[in-house]
Amino acid sequence: MGRHGFEVADVIKRFGEAFIFTCRPNTYQQRVLNALSLCRTPAMGGHKEVCDCCGRERISYNSCRNRHCPKCQASKQAFWAEDLLETTLPVKHYHIVFTVPHGLNDICLSDSKWFYSRLFACVWETLRQFGYTRFGVETGAVCVLHTWGQNLSLHPHIHCIVPAMGETLAGNMKHIGSGGKFLYPVRQLSLVFRAKMMEGIENHLKKQQLSDQYRSLLKTAWNAPWSVHCEPSLGKPKHVVRYLGQYTHRVAITNQRIMDMNEKTVTFLHKDYADGARLKPITMDGVEFLRRFCLHILPHRFVKIRRYGIYSSRDRANRKKQNPKMVIKTKETSQERLKRLTGFDVFRCPFCKKGMMHIIEELPRVRSPTGFYALKEKR
Repeated sequence: MGRHGFEVADVIKRFGEAFIFTCRPNTYQQRVLNALSLCRTPAMGGHKEVCDCCGRERISYNSCRNRHCPKCQASKQAFWAEDLLETTLPVKHYHIVFTVPHGLNDICLSDSKWFYSRLFACVWETLRQFGYTRFGVETGAVCVLHTWGQNLSLHPHIHCIVPAMGETLAGNMKHIGSGGKFLYPVRQLSLVFRAKMMEGIENHLKKQQLSDQYRSLLKTAWNAPWSVHCEPSLGKPKHVVRYLGQYTHRVAITNQRIMDMNEKTVTFLHKDYADGARLKPITMDGVEFLRRFCLHILPHRFVKIRRYGIYSSRDRANRKKQNPKMVIKTKETSQERLKRLTGFDVFRCPFCKKGMMHIIEELPRVRSPTGFYALKEKR
Protein backbone atom coordinates (compact mmCIF):
# COMPACT_ATOMS: atom_id res chain seq x y z
CA MET A 1 0.00 0.00 0.00
CA GLY A 2 1.58 3.27 -1.11
CA ARG A 3 1.71 6.57 0.72
CA HIS A 4 -0.85 9.24 -0.18
CA GLY A 5 0.96 12.14 1.50
CA PHE A 6 -1.31 12.55 4.54
CA GLU A 7 -0.65 11.52 8.13
CA VAL A 8 -2.56 11.22 11.38
CA ALA A 9 -0.52 14.23 12.53
CA ASP A 10 -1.99 16.30 9.69
CA VAL A 11 -5.52 15.38 10.75
CA ILE A 12 -4.75 16.37 14.35
CA LYS A 13 -3.32 19.71 13.30
CA ARG A 14 -6.31 20.52 11.11
CA PHE A 15 -9.19 19.26 13.27
CA GLY A 16 -7.63 19.04 16.75
CA GLU A 17 -8.96 22.30 18.13
CA ALA A 18 -12.51 21.68 16.90
CA PHE A 19 -12.39 18.14 18.29
CA ILE A 20 -11.30 19.32 21.74
CA PHE A 21 -14.05 21.91 22.01
CA THR A 22 -16.68 19.51 20.67
CA CYS A 23 -15.82 16.20 22.39
CA ARG A 24 -13.88 17.35 25.49
CA PRO A 25 -11.31 14.53 25.65
CA ASN A 26 -9.48 13.90 28.90
CA THR A 27 -6.04 15.36 29.63
CA TYR A 28 -4.15 12.18 28.79
CA GLN A 29 -5.83 11.90 25.37
CA GLN A 30 -4.87 15.51 24.67
CA ARG A 31 -1.26 14.78 25.59
CA VAL A 32 -1.21 11.83 23.19
CA LEU A 33 -2.65 13.91 20.35
CA ASN A 34 -0.11 16.62 21.08
CA ALA A 35 2.78 14.13 20.98
CA LEU A 36 1.60 12.63 17.69
CA SER A 37 1.20 16.04 16.05
CA LEU A 38 4.74 17.09 17.03
CA CYS A 39 6.49 13.81 16.19
CA ARG A 40 9.57 14.36 14.02
CA THR A 41 9.07 18.12 13.78
CA PRO A 42 11.39 20.98 14.85
CA ALA A 43 9.44 21.25 18.12
CA MET A 44 10.89 17.88 19.21
CA GLY A 45 14.47 18.92 18.57
CA GLY A 46 16.97 16.81 16.68
CA HIS A 47 20.37 16.99 15.04
CA LYS A 48 22.09 18.01 11.83
CA GLU A 49 24.16 15.38 10.06
CA VAL A 50 26.67 15.47 7.20
CA CYS A 51 27.84 12.65 4.90
CA ASP A 52 31.55 11.83 4.97
CA CYS A 53 31.43 10.89 1.29
CA CYS A 54 29.23 13.29 -0.67
CA GLY A 55 29.15 16.07 1.92
CA ARG A 56 25.40 16.59 1.82
CA GLU A 57 23.60 17.56 5.01
CA ARG A 58 20.42 16.21 6.57
CA ILE A 59 18.32 17.33 9.51
CA SER A 60 16.75 14.55 11.57
CA TYR A 61 14.09 15.44 14.13
CA ASN A 62 13.35 13.34 17.21
CA SER A 63 10.34 11.06 17.40
CA CYS A 64 7.68 11.16 20.12
CA ARG A 65 8.03 7.41 20.93
CA ASN A 66 4.37 7.28 21.89
CA ARG A 67 2.85 3.79 21.55
CA HIS A 68 -0.15 5.25 19.68
CA CYS A 69 2.00 6.92 17.03
CA PRO A 70 1.99 5.25 13.59
CA LYS A 71 5.55 6.48 12.91
CA CYS A 72 7.25 5.10 16.04
CA GLN A 73 6.50 1.35 16.08
CA ALA A 74 8.86 -0.35 13.59
CA SER A 75 11.94 -0.64 15.80
CA LYS A 76 9.87 -1.52 18.89
CA GLN A 77 8.23 -4.36 16.99
CA ALA A 78 11.55 -5.73 15.73
CA PHE A 79 13.13 -5.66 19.22
CA TRP A 80 10.08 -7.20 20.87
CA ALA A 81 9.96 -10.02 18.32
CA GLU A 82 13.61 -10.92 18.93
CA ASP A 83 13.12 -10.93 22.70
CA LEU A 84 10.08 -13.19 22.35
CA LEU A 85 11.88 -15.61 20.05
CA GLU A 86 14.46 -16.29 22.76
CA THR A 87 11.75 -17.61 25.11
CA THR A 88 9.40 -19.31 22.64
CA LEU A 89 9.12 -23.09 22.98
CA PRO A 90 10.14 -25.13 19.88
CA VAL A 91 6.61 -26.47 19.33
CA LYS A 92 3.57 -25.64 17.24
CA HIS A 93 1.40 -22.71 18.31
CA TYR A 94 -2.25 -21.80 17.79
CA HIS A 95 -3.68 -18.35 17.08
CA ILE A 96 -6.91 -17.79 19.04
CA VAL A 97 -8.92 -14.54 18.97
CA PHE A 98 -11.49 -13.66 21.66
CA THR A 99 -14.02 -10.91 20.79
CA VAL A 100 -16.76 -9.31 22.89
CA PRO A 101 -20.09 -8.15 21.35
CA HIS A 102 -20.47 -4.51 20.36
CA GLY A 103 -23.39 -4.26 22.77
CA LEU A 104 -20.91 -4.02 25.64
CA ASN A 105 -19.14 -0.96 24.22
CA ASP A 106 -21.00 1.47 26.50
CA ILE A 107 -19.82 -0.44 29.57
CA CYS A 108 -16.31 -0.54 28.14
CA LEU A 109 -16.25 3.24 27.64
CA SER A 110 -17.53 3.89 31.15
CA ASP A 111 -14.40 2.29 32.67
CA SER A 112 -12.05 1.07 29.94
CA LYS A 113 -9.15 0.23 32.26
CA TRP A 114 -11.29 -2.15 34.33
CA PHE A 115 -12.99 -3.59 31.24
CA TYR A 116 -9.76 -4.40 29.41
CA SER A 117 -8.19 -5.85 32.55
CA ARG A 118 -11.23 -8.06 33.04
CA LEU A 119 -11.09 -9.09 29.38
CA PHE A 120 -7.48 -10.24 29.77
CA ALA A 121 -8.33 -12.12 32.97
CA CYS A 122 -11.31 -13.95 31.42
CA VAL A 123 -9.35 -14.93 28.31
CA TRP A 124 -6.57 -16.48 30.38
CA GLU A 125 -8.96 -18.11 32.86
CA THR A 126 -10.75 -19.74 29.91
CA LEU A 127 -7.56 -20.99 28.26
CA ARG A 128 -6.19 -22.21 31.57
CA GLN A 129 -9.40 -24.06 32.42
CA PHE A 130 -9.41 -25.88 29.09
CA GLY A 131 -5.74 -26.75 29.46
CA TYR A 132 -6.39 -28.52 32.76
CA THR A 133 -9.76 -30.13 31.93
CA ARG A 134 -8.75 -31.48 28.52
CA PHE A 135 -5.04 -32.24 28.87
CA GLY A 136 -4.24 -31.92 32.58
CA VAL A 137 -1.54 -29.28 32.03
CA GLU A 138 -0.74 -25.68 32.84
CA THR A 139 -0.57 -24.15 29.38
CA GLY A 140 0.60 -20.68 28.43
CA ALA A 141 -0.23 -17.75 26.18
CA VAL A 142 1.04 -14.47 24.81
CA CYS A 143 -1.95 -12.12 24.57
CA VAL A 144 -2.26 -8.82 22.70
CA LEU A 145 -5.17 -6.38 23.07
CA HIS A 146 -6.64 -4.63 20.04
CA THR A 147 -9.59 -2.26 20.37
CA TRP A 148 -10.42 -1.18 16.82
CA GLY A 149 -12.29 -2.29 13.74
CA GLN A 150 -11.35 -1.33 10.19
CA ASN A 151 -13.56 1.78 10.29
CA LEU A 152 -12.06 2.89 13.66
CA SER A 153 -15.13 1.73 15.57
CA LEU A 154 -14.69 0.28 19.06
CA HIS A 155 -14.10 -3.45 18.64
CA PRO A 156 -12.25 -4.92 21.67
CA HIS A 157 -10.61 -8.28 21.02
CA ILE A 158 -7.55 -10.18 22.18
CA HIS A 159 -5.13 -12.11 19.97
CA CYS A 160 -3.54 -15.10 21.70
CA ILE A 161 -0.65 -17.33 20.68
CA VAL A 162 -0.95 -20.59 22.62
CA PRO A 163 1.78 -23.30 22.52
CA ALA A 164 0.86 -26.93 21.86
CA MET A 165 2.58 -27.84 25.12
CA GLY A 166 1.92 -27.56 28.84
CA GLU A 167 3.36 -28.53 32.21
CA THR A 168 1.76 -31.38 34.13
CA LEU A 169 1.23 -31.37 37.88
CA ALA A 170 4.30 -33.59 38.13
CA GLY A 171 6.39 -30.87 36.51
CA ASN A 172 6.86 -32.61 33.16
CA MET A 173 6.29 -30.99 29.76
CA LYS A 174 3.53 -32.57 27.67
CA HIS A 175 2.48 -31.97 24.07
CA ILE A 176 -1.18 -31.07 23.59
CA GLY A 177 -3.53 -30.45 20.67
CA SER A 178 -5.27 -32.60 18.09
CA GLY A 179 -2.69 -33.24 15.44
CA GLY A 180 -2.22 -29.56 14.71
CA LYS A 181 -5.76 -29.08 13.38
CA PHE A 182 -7.30 -27.51 16.46
CA LEU A 183 -6.52 -27.00 20.13
CA TYR A 184 -9.92 -26.58 21.81
CA PRO A 185 -13.47 -26.60 20.38
CA VAL A 186 -14.30 -22.94 19.72
CA ARG A 187 -17.99 -23.34 20.51
CA GLN A 188 -17.22 -24.47 24.05
CA LEU A 189 -14.51 -21.81 24.40
CA SER A 190 -17.08 -19.18 23.45
CA LEU A 191 -19.63 -20.35 26.03
CA VAL A 192 -17.14 -20.47 28.89
CA PHE A 193 -15.61 -17.12 27.91
CA ARG A 194 -19.04 -15.48 27.77
CA ALA A 195 -20.02 -16.83 31.19
CA LYS A 196 -16.82 -15.61 32.85
CA MET A 197 -16.91 -12.16 31.22
CA MET A 198 -20.59 -11.56 31.92
CA GLU A 199 -20.24 -12.69 35.53
CA GLY A 200 -17.42 -10.20 36.03
CA ILE A 201 -19.38 -7.38 34.37
CA GLU A 202 -22.52 -8.04 36.42
CA ASN A 203 -20.57 -8.10 39.69
CA HIS A 204 -18.78 -4.89 38.75
CA LEU A 205 -22.05 -3.12 37.91
CA LYS A 206 -23.59 -4.24 41.20
CA LYS A 207 -20.69 -2.71 43.13
CA GLN A 208 -21.11 0.50 41.16
CA GLN A 209 -24.92 0.37 41.65
CA LEU A 210 -25.44 0.52 37.88
CA SER A 211 -27.22 -2.79 37.31
CA ASP A 212 -30.60 -1.22 36.57
CA GLN A 213 -29.10 1.23 34.11
CA TYR A 214 -27.56 -1.54 31.98
CA ARG A 215 -30.17 -4.27 32.51
CA SER A 216 -31.43 -4.38 28.92
CA LEU A 217 -27.89 -4.13 27.55
CA LEU A 218 -26.77 -7.12 29.61
CA LYS A 219 -29.74 -9.16 28.43
CA THR A 220 -28.85 -8.39 24.82
CA ALA A 221 -25.21 -9.31 25.43
CA TRP A 222 -26.17 -12.68 26.91
CA ASN A 223 -28.16 -13.51 23.75
CA ALA A 224 -25.59 -12.15 21.29
CA PRO A 225 -23.03 -14.43 19.61
CA TRP A 226 -19.59 -14.30 21.22
CA SER A 227 -16.89 -14.86 18.65
CA VAL A 228 -13.89 -17.05 19.38
CA HIS A 229 -11.76 -17.86 16.36
CA CYS A 230 -8.98 -20.45 16.33
CA GLU A 231 -6.59 -20.89 13.42
CA PRO A 232 -4.66 -24.11 12.68
CA SER A 233 -1.28 -24.53 14.31
CA LEU A 234 1.59 -22.39 13.10
CA GLY A 235 5.02 -23.68 12.14
CA LYS A 236 8.42 -23.05 13.68
CA PRO A 237 8.92 -20.55 16.53
CA LYS A 238 10.36 -17.92 14.18
CA HIS A 239 7.20 -18.16 12.05
CA VAL A 240 5.06 -17.82 15.18
CA VAL A 241 6.95 -14.73 16.34
CA ARG A 242 6.85 -13.18 12.89
CA TYR A 243 3.11 -13.84 12.71
CA LEU A 244 2.39 -12.40 16.15
CA GLY A 245 4.66 -9.46 15.40
CA GLN A 246 2.06 -8.29 12.89
CA TYR A 247 -0.33 -7.61 15.77
CA THR A 248 1.79 -6.47 18.71
CA HIS A 249 2.63 -2.88 17.86
CA ARG A 250 -0.19 -1.96 15.53
CA VAL A 251 -2.04 1.30 16.05
CA ALA A 252 -5.64 2.13 15.22
CA ILE A 253 -4.76 3.40 11.74
CA THR A 254 -1.53 3.74 9.76
CA ASN A 255 -0.56 6.77 7.72
CA GLN A 256 -0.57 4.65 4.56
CA ARG A 257 -4.34 4.19 4.83
CA ILE A 258 -5.16 7.92 4.82
CA MET A 259 -5.98 8.83 1.22
CA ASP A 260 -7.24 12.41 1.32
CA MET A 261 -8.19 15.27 3.60
CA ASN A 262 -9.96 18.58 3.05
CA GLU A 263 -11.34 21.32 5.27
CA LYS A 264 -14.17 19.13 6.58
CA THR A 265 -13.53 15.44 5.97
CA VAL A 266 -10.93 12.66 6.02
CA THR A 267 -10.90 9.75 3.56
CA PHE A 268 -9.10 6.51 4.38
CA LEU A 269 -9.02 2.90 3.24
CA HIS A 270 -10.65 0.06 5.13
CA LYS A 271 -11.12 -3.65 4.53
CA ASP A 272 -14.73 -4.62 3.85
CA TYR A 273 -14.88 -8.16 5.25
CA ALA A 274 -18.46 -8.51 4.02
CA ASP A 275 -17.04 -8.23 0.49
CA GLY A 276 -14.06 -10.54 0.68
CA ALA A 277 -11.83 -8.10 2.62
CA ARG A 278 -11.60 -5.75 -0.37
CA LEU A 279 -10.01 -2.35 0.28
CA LYS A 280 -12.55 0.43 -0.02
CA PRO A 281 -12.42 4.17 0.76
CA ILE A 282 -14.53 5.61 3.56
CA THR A 283 -15.06 9.32 4.20
CA MET A 284 -16.02 10.85 7.53
CA ASP A 285 -16.02 14.19 9.28
CA GLY A 286 -12.58 15.19 10.60
CA VAL A 287 -13.82 15.67 14.17
CA GLU A 288 -15.52 12.25 14.04
CA PHE A 289 -12.26 10.73 12.80
CA LEU A 290 -10.41 12.05 15.85
CA ARG A 291 -13.24 11.01 18.19
CA ARG A 292 -12.96 7.45 16.92
CA PHE A 293 -9.17 7.55 17.02
CA CYS A 294 -9.28 8.56 20.69
CA LEU A 295 -11.45 5.54 21.48
CA HIS A 296 -8.29 3.51 20.99
CA ILE A 297 -5.94 5.53 23.18
CA LEU A 298 -5.36 3.05 25.99
CA PRO A 299 -5.41 4.14 29.65
CA HIS A 300 -2.17 5.57 30.97
CA ARG A 301 0.44 2.85 31.68
CA PHE A 302 -1.99 0.08 30.70
CA VAL A 303 -0.13 -3.08 29.60
CA LYS A 304 -1.55 -4.31 26.29
CA ILE A 305 0.80 -7.30 25.78
CA ARG A 306 0.71 -9.93 28.52
CA ARG A 307 2.22 -13.38 29.07
CA TYR A 308 0.59 -16.13 31.06
CA GLY A 309 1.27 -19.64 32.37
CA ILE A 310 4.46 -21.24 31.12
CA TYR A 311 5.21 -18.04 29.19
CA SER A 312 4.90 -15.78 32.23
CA SER A 313 7.93 -13.94 33.60
CA ARG A 314 7.83 -15.89 36.87
CA ASP A 315 7.73 -19.27 35.15
CA ARG A 316 10.58 -18.36 32.81
CA ALA A 317 12.66 -17.15 35.78
CA ASN A 318 12.08 -20.44 37.61
CA ARG A 319 13.13 -22.45 34.55
CA LYS A 320 16.29 -20.41 34.22
CA LYS A 321 17.20 -21.20 37.85
CA GLN A 322 16.62 -24.91 37.28
CA ASN A 323 18.60 -24.97 34.03
CA PRO A 324 21.23 -22.23 34.28
CA LYS A 325 23.10 -21.56 31.08
CA MET A 326 25.81 -19.05 30.41
CA VAL A 327 24.37 -16.64 27.86
CA ILE A 328 26.73 -13.93 26.69
CA LYS A 329 25.14 -11.12 24.72
CA THR A 330 27.17 -8.69 22.72
CA LYS A 331 26.51 -5.14 23.74
CA GLU A 332 25.07 -3.12 20.89
CA THR A 333 23.30 0.19 20.42
CA SER A 334 19.68 0.44 19.30
CA GLN A 335 20.88 1.50 15.86
CA GLU A 336 23.20 -1.51 15.57
CA ARG A 337 20.46 -3.86 16.71
CA LEU A 338 17.98 -2.39 14.23
CA LYS A 339 20.47 -2.88 11.39
CA ARG A 340 21.08 -6.50 12.40
CA LEU A 341 17.36 -7.29 12.57
CA THR A 342 16.00 -5.32 9.63
CA GLY A 343 19.00 -4.51 7.48
CA PHE A 344 18.25 -0.79 7.71
CA ASP A 345 21.27 1.36 8.59
CA VAL A 346 20.16 4.67 10.07
CA PHE A 347 23.67 6.08 9.58
CA ARG A 348 23.93 5.27 5.86
CA CYS A 349 23.73 8.36 3.65
CA PRO A 350 20.29 8.44 1.94
CA PHE A 351 21.74 10.44 -0.96
CA CYS A 352 24.88 8.69 -2.21
CA LYS A 353 24.18 5.36 -0.44
CA LYS A 354 27.92 5.00 0.20
CA GLY A 355 29.02 7.33 2.96
CA MET A 356 28.04 7.50 6.63
CA MET A 357 26.19 10.36 8.30
CA HIS A 358 27.90 12.10 11.24
CA ILE A 359 26.27 14.51 13.68
CA ILE A 360 27.69 18.02 13.46
CA GLU A 361 25.08 19.97 15.43
CA GLU A 362 22.44 19.30 18.09
CA LEU A 363 19.09 21.05 17.64
CA PRO A 364 17.39 21.85 20.98
CA ARG A 365 13.80 20.98 21.68
CA VAL A 366 11.28 23.83 21.70
CA ARG A 367 10.11 24.40 25.27
CA SER A 368 7.36 26.92 24.61
CA PRO A 369 3.65 25.92 24.84
CA THR A 370 2.37 24.16 21.74
CA GLY A 371 -0.89 26.06 21.47
CA PHE A 372 -4.31 24.49 21.40
CA TYR A 373 -3.89 21.03 22.98
CA ALA A 374 -5.38 22.09 26.29
CA LEU A 375 -9.00 22.56 27.16
CA LYS A 376 -9.96 26.19 26.95
CA GLU A 377 -13.30 27.86 27.15
CA LYS A 378 -14.49 29.70 24.09
CA ARG A 379 -15.02 33.36 24.64
